[in-house]
Amino acid sequence: MRGRVQGVGFRASAAHEARRLGVGGWVRNLPDGNVELEAHGAPAAVDALCGWLAQGPRGARVTGVDAYEVPATGEIQDRPDGNDGGGFEIR
Repeated sequence: MRGRVQGVGFRASAAHEARRLGVGGWVRNLPDGNVELEAHGAPAAVDALCGWLAQGPRGARVTGVDAYEVPATGEIQDRPDGNDGGGFEIR
């Protein structure tokens, strides 16, 4: 995410929203002031998280979101419910 996304609780809010949606993955600040996030789970839940990310938490000003689908690495075993059980972490 680009814009005013650091110093506004973006990572904590994104992690909360991801957990609420049952999405696994991580979020971290980048040195250039942007935020990077990797998410995995049921497609509808990941899509919902992407929609939330475009707005961000109160105080954030998101000016852009670049989303890419990447092939699974095999590190996570898919479950029928889309929940990998791995949780969502702030890095």
